[in-house]
Formats: sequence, C-alpha cells, structure tokens
Amino acid sequence: MAAQNEPRPIIIKKKKVIAGGGHHGGAWKVAYADFVTAMMAFFMLMWLLNATTEQQRKGLADYFSPTVPITRISGGGDGSFGGDSPFSETVSAQNGTGASDQRPTEGRQGMGIQGTAHDAEALEQAVMAEIEDSLLDGGGDARLTDDTLQHVQTRLSDEGLVIEIFARPGTPLFVDGETTPQPWLGEVITLLAELFDTVRNDVAVSAHVRSGAIVVAEDTGWDRSTARAQAIRVALQEAGLDALRFRRITGHSDRSPAVSDPMAVRNDRIEVTLLRNLP
Repeated sequence: MAAQNEPRPIIIKKKKVIAGGGHHGGAWKVAYADFVTAMMAFFMLMWLLNATTEQQRKGLADYFSPTVPITRISGGGDGSFGGDSPFSETVSAQNGTGASDQRPTEGRQGMGIQGTAHDAEALEQAVMAEIEDSLLDGGGDARLTDDTLQHVQTRLSDEGLVIEIFARPGTPLFVDGETTPQPWLGEVITLLAELFDTVRNDVAVSAHVRSGAIVVAEDTGWDRSTARAQAIRVALQEAGLDALRFRRITGHSDRSPAVSDPMAVRNDRIEVTLLRNLP
C-alpha cells in the first residue's frame, strides 16, 4: 500500500517542429560561385586554344608539367647546352649516371646509360625530349625564329624522335623546287646537327613530295624525293654530323601525303629521325 501512495515521476516530452519553406542557408551561393568560376576557366581555356600557336600551347603544357632535370650541367660556354656535351662520360658536374667503367655498353656508353633495360629506355626517352625542347624553344635562347618554327613539328615515336620540316604556301623547302635548301632550312639543319652531336644515336632521313597538278608521261616524284633526302644528308654532314651515323636515306615520292589533298603544299616535307638505340 505504501508503494501505491508514492508520487509518480513526471516525464516531459519535447517535440522539434520544423516549418517548411523557411530559410535554407547560403550553400547555394557557394555552389553558384564555383559554377561561375568553372565556366570562366572553361571559356579562358577555349580562348587560349584559339589564340595561341601549337608551339605556344606546348610551352604552356610543359610549364604545368612536373619535370626532373637529368642532364643539367654547370659551367660556362657558348652554345645550346652552355658548354660540353651533357651526355659525355668526362663531364662530372651533372645529375644522373655515367657509363660504368667496368661494364660499359657500346651502344649506350656515350649517353651515360647503365642499369636495366627499362632504366636505359626511360633515360633515352628523356634525352630525346630534351633535344626536342632545345629545338623548339632553345631553353629561353631561341635559335630559330617564330616564322621558321611554323615549319617544324616533332613527335616521339617507337622508332625515335621524328623532326618533320614542311613547306608552307609561299615558303618552299628548296630553291626553285630542286635540291638546294632555302636559307631558313639551312639554319634548321645546322641546329639539328649540333643537337644530334650530343648523342650517338643513328639518324634516318626521308623526303616526301606533293602530287603534280597534271598527269605526266614520266613520274619524277621518286627521283625528286630521293635527291632531296640525299641533299639533306649532305647538308647535315657539312654541318658536322658524322657520316657513319646515317642508317638510311629514303625517298617516298607522293605515296604518303600528310594531308588529304595530295597536291597540297603541306605534303612537301622532310623527316629527320633520331633513331632509338638498338637493343
């Protein structure tokens, strides 16, 4: 009976009432600001793609790409590399590895490559990329004018570093369409000989010509393309490139056009390839 007379505990329940249609905060403003910023960046990107040349776009891409210097050397001197060859075994002030005195490989000794085949391939890839950058921008000391660079395209392929030099409307490769290189083409050849002299890789030269406007009784495309490839070989040798480094000289006539129109001036071109070392 005493338990029944004890006071019962009082329980208070609180209900949280959420009214619809109220203030939702400022999160939408942040999302909208992000959207506007993204659209501004997109339109700026589209404008840059339309307002810059291919070389300038490559420079912008390289600026934002992480790079690791592997062939930088200290010391003075004139020339593209500021002194001696960056791949010589006798150069001590450089980052990277030199060829081993105990087990130097004949094909890779001059490039300072040692270790596994994968390491050698990666280093060779980096060396070719270094030569490509030196050709296109000169590392801040450009050797070629902007007008000349409009005739040059490069690409890294399975075969090696391909430097393509092509004609443009009003600016042919050779004088009178024969085998004497134009002065601007001679400047490119001289620079190629200097850059190729920093490595020991073999070189291949090929020439292409455009199709004629009319059908002739005797096709001279093969003779002209072969003669032009030989003229480039001679010019490279006269610029200082060792004659023993040429692996092949090829004339393709008009059989491999660069563009769909076989008579386009763009099809007149020279391809100089710095070949990869044979395994």
